[in-house]
Amino acid sequence: MATLDRVIDDAILGWHFAPVVDALRALRGVNTTIAATVVAETGDITRFETPRQLMAWLGLVPSEHSSGNTIRRGRLTKTGNAPARTMLVEAGWSYRHPPKEGYPYLKRSAHLPQHIRDIGWKAQTRLCKRYRDLSRTGKPQPRVLAAIARELAGFVRDIARQTPLKA
Repeated sequence: MATLDRVIDDAILGWHFAPVVDALRALRGVNTTIAATVVAETGDITRFETPRQLMAWLGLVPSEHSSGNTIRRGRLTKTGNAPARTMLVEAGWSYRHPPKEGYPYLKRSAHLPQHIRDIGWKAQTRLCKRYRDLSRTGKPQPRVLAAIARELAGFVRDIARQTPLKA
Protein backbone atom coordinates (compact mmCIF):
# COMPACT_ATOMS: atom_id res chain seq x y z
CA MET A 1 0.00 0.00 0.00
CA ALA A 2 2.87 2.38 0.76
CA THR A 3 4.22 1.83 -2.76
CA LEU A 4 0.85 2.70 -4.31
CA ASP A 5 0.66 5.84 -2.17
CA ARG A 6 4.14 6.88 -3.36
CA VAL A 7 3.21 6.30 -7.01
CA ILE A 8 0.04 8.35 -6.59
CA ASP A 9 2.01 11.09 -4.78
CA ASP A 10 4.40 11.26 -7.75
CA ALA A 11 1.53 11.26 -10.25
CA ILE A 12 -0.36 14.16 -8.63
CA LEU A 13 2.62 16.48 -8.08
CA GLY A 14 1.66 18.89 -10.85
CA TRP A 15 -2.08 18.31 -10.60
CA HIS A 16 -4.35 21.31 -10.03
CA PHE A 17 -6.14 19.47 -7.18
CA ALA A 18 -2.98 18.15 -5.44
CA PRO A 19 -3.41 20.50 -2.43
CA VAL A 20 -6.94 19.18 -1.88
CA VAL A 21 -5.73 15.57 -1.99
CA ASP A 22 -3.04 16.44 0.55
CA ALA A 23 -5.48 18.28 2.83
CA LEU A 24 -8.02 15.44 2.77
CA ARG A 25 -5.41 13.22 4.38
CA ALA A 26 -6.12 15.14 7.61
CA LEU A 27 -9.25 13.00 7.89
CA ARG A 28 -8.94 9.69 9.69
CA GLY A 29 -9.08 6.73 7.34
CA VAL A 30 -8.35 8.86 4.27
CA ASN A 31 -5.00 7.92 2.81
CA THR A 32 -3.52 9.12 -0.47
CA THR A 33 -5.35 6.49 -2.52
CA ILE A 34 -8.77 7.33 -1.08
CA ALA A 35 -8.22 11.10 -1.28
CA ALA A 36 -6.97 10.97 -4.87
CA THR A 37 -9.85 8.72 -5.96
CA VAL A 38 -12.50 10.94 -4.36
CA VAL A 39 -11.01 14.10 -5.87
CA ALA A 40 -10.45 12.52 -9.30
CA GLU A 41 -14.00 11.20 -9.45
CA THR A 42 -15.63 14.34 -8.03
CA GLY A 43 -13.54 17.03 -9.67
CA ASP A 44 -14.03 20.48 -8.22
CA ILE A 45 -15.82 19.74 -4.95
CA THR A 46 -16.47 23.43 -4.38
CA ARG A 47 -19.09 23.33 -7.16
CA PHE A 48 -21.52 21.84 -4.66
CA GLU A 49 -23.24 24.70 -2.86
CA THR A 50 -24.27 22.58 0.12
CA PRO A 51 -22.97 19.35 1.67
CA ARG A 52 -26.32 17.72 0.85
CA GLN A 53 -25.72 18.27 -2.86
CA LEU A 54 -22.41 16.42 -2.64
CA MET A 55 -24.01 13.63 -0.61
CA ALA A 56 -26.77 13.28 -3.20
CA TRP A 57 -24.26 13.32 -6.06
CA LEU A 58 -22.41 10.48 -4.34
CA GLY A 59 -25.63 8.50 -3.88
CA LEU A 60 -25.47 8.61 -0.09
CA VAL A 61 -29.01 9.88 0.51
CA PRO A 62 -32.13 7.77 1.08
CA SER A 63 -34.68 7.34 -1.66
CA GLU A 64 -38.06 8.92 -1.03
CA HIS A 65 -41.59 7.96 -1.96
CA SER A 66 -43.95 10.84 -1.20
CA SER A 67 -47.64 11.30 -1.74
CA GLY A 68 -49.54 14.12 -0.10
CA ASN A 69 -48.59 14.31 3.56
CA THR A 70 -47.03 10.85 3.57
CA ILE A 71 -43.25 10.69 3.23
CA ARG A 72 -41.54 7.30 3.10
CA ARG A 73 -37.78 7.03 2.98
CA GLY A 74 -36.15 3.95 1.53
CA ARG A 75 -32.71 2.56 0.88
CA LEU A 76 -29.77 4.61 -0.41
CA THR A 77 -30.26 5.79 -3.95
CA LYS A 78 -26.79 4.65 -5.08
CA THR A 79 -27.35 6.68 -8.24
CA GLY A 80 -24.19 8.68 -7.72
CA ASN A 81 -20.54 8.03 -8.32
CA ALA A 82 -19.78 4.48 -7.17
CA PRO A 83 -15.94 4.66 -6.89
CA ALA A 84 -16.03 7.82 -4.74
CA ARG A 85 -18.86 6.41 -2.60
CA THR A 86 -16.95 3.17 -2.12
CA MET A 87 -13.83 5.03 -1.00
CA LEU A 88 -15.78 7.01 1.60
CA VAL A 89 -17.42 3.85 2.93
CA GLU A 90 -13.99 2.21 3.19
CA ALA A 91 -12.67 5.25 5.08
CA GLY A 92 -15.68 4.98 7.39
CA TRP A 93 -14.37 1.70 8.81
CA SER A 94 -11.62 3.54 10.70
CA TYR A 95 -14.15 5.40 12.82
CA ARG A 96 -15.03 2.26 14.78
CA HIS A 97 -11.96 2.95 16.94
CA PRO A 98 -11.86 5.64 19.65
CA PRO A 99 -10.61 9.07 18.53
CA LYS A 100 -6.86 9.64 18.94
CA GLU A 101 -4.01 11.45 17.28
CA GLY A 102 -1.54 8.66 16.69
CA TYR A 103 1.88 8.98 15.14
CA PRO A 104 0.86 8.13 11.53
CA TYR A 105 -1.89 10.77 11.64
CA LEU A 106 0.39 13.42 13.15
CA LYS A 107 3.12 12.63 10.62
CA ARG A 108 0.91 13.05 7.57
CA SER A 109 -0.93 16.15 8.83
CA ALA A 110 1.86 18.09 10.58
CA HIS A 111 2.46 20.40 7.59
CA LEU A 112 -1.23 21.26 7.11
CA PRO A 113 -2.73 24.53 8.37
CA GLN A 114 -4.25 24.40 11.84
CA HIS A 115 -7.81 25.04 10.64
CA ILE A 116 -7.61 21.96 8.36
CA ARG A 117 -6.29 19.82 11.22
CA ASP A 118 -9.10 21.16 13.41
CA ILE A 119 -11.68 20.00 10.85
CA GLY A 120 -9.99 16.58 10.81
CA TRP A 121 -10.15 16.32 14.59
CA LYS A 122 -13.77 17.50 14.68
CA ALA A 123 -14.64 14.86 12.08
CA GLN A 124 -12.82 12.18 14.03
CA THR A 125 -14.54 12.89 17.35
CA ARG A 126 -17.99 13.32 15.79
CA LEU A 127 -17.85 10.28 13.50
CA CYS A 128 -16.37 7.96 16.13
CA LYS A 129 -19.20 8.90 18.50
CA ARG A 130 -21.78 8.52 15.73
CA TYR A 131 -20.40 5.09 14.79
CA ARG A 132 -20.64 3.90 18.39
CA ASP A 133 -24.12 5.36 18.87
CA LEU A 134 -25.51 3.76 15.70
CA SER A 135 -23.86 0.41 16.44
CA ARG A 136 -25.18 0.45 20.01
CA THR A 137 -28.76 0.83 18.77
CA GLY A 138 -28.41 -2.36 16.74
CA LYS A 139 -28.26 -0.87 13.25
CA PRO A 140 -26.82 -3.22 10.63
CA GLN A 141 -23.15 -2.61 9.85
CA PRO A 142 -23.68 -1.54 6.20
CA ARG A 143 -26.22 1.05 7.29
CA VAL A 144 -23.85 2.41 9.94
CA LEU A 145 -21.02 2.68 7.40
CA ALA A 146 -23.28 4.46 4.91
CA ALA A 147 -24.27 6.99 7.56
CA ILE A 148 -20.62 7.59 8.45
CA ALA A 149 -19.68 7.94 4.76
CA ARG A 150 -22.49 10.45 4.28
CA GLU A 151 -21.24 12.67 7.11
CA LEU A 152 -17.63 12.17 6.03
CA ALA A 153 -18.60 13.60 2.62
CA GLY A 154 -19.64 16.80 4.39
CA PHE A 155 -16.23 17.08 6.04
CA VAL A 156 -14.55 16.37 2.69
CA ARG A 157 -16.45 19.27 1.15
CA ASP A 158 -15.55 21.55 4.06
CA ILE A 159 -11.83 20.82 3.72
CA ALA A 160 -11.94 21.17 -0.08
CA ARG A 161 -13.62 24.58 0.19
CA GLN A 162 -10.92 25.83 2.58
CA THR A 163 -7.95 24.57 0.57
CA PRO A 164 -6.46 26.91 -2.06
CA LEU A 165 -5.80 25.20 -5.41
CA LYS A 166 -2.63 25.35 -7.49
CA ALA A 167 -2.67 27.95 -10.23
